[in-house]
Amino acid sequence: MMSDIKTARFRLRPPQLADAETVTALVRDPRIYEKVARIPPQQTIEQTGRWILGTERGSELGIDHVFLIIEAEEIIGTIGAHRPATDQPFEIGYWVAPSAWGRGVATEAARALIGWLEGRGQAEDLISGYFIDNPASGRVLEKLGFEHTGTSPVFCLGRDCEIDHVFVRRKQPPMV
Repeated sequence: MMSDIKTARFRLRPPQLADAETVTALVRDPRIYEKVARIPPQQTIEQTGRWILGTERGSELGIDHVFLIIEAEEIIGTIGAHRPATDQPFEIGYWVAPSAWGRGVATEAARALIGWLEGRGQAEDLISGYFIDNPASGRVLEKLGFEHTGTSPVFCLGRDCEIDHVFVRRKQPPMV
């Protein structure tokens, strides 16, 4: 079982089935699902529940570490690290509720997650990306030390089409 991660302003905790209704209400906002590749526009509570159960199983397998971002006991986003297999780099992904935009939430949560991964020896090579029309996400990743590696179209469920996507990579700085 994963433990919570604390930041200066937030608590990051694994999602639970009881969170499915709240998470579903948040991701049904087009300002979220249009910025994330794998969220359908009318995601159901059942789909969210399956996602939560999948993250639990992924955590057991060492391929998923997903946390809700909690502020004052309210869910304001998610942050996670996923990889297809244990010999692959983790991909960092996140979304933040529009009501919390512009306050450094994603940056603070991602720094905490990366620090947690570093403590587990799992942050030597991280990847991520963002849709080209979401430069705010690009600024978050740049602050975290990610560098541009390429651009190509990625299918977005929320928009039902391919969108140009910027791929980034972060190499852990060498130990001094």
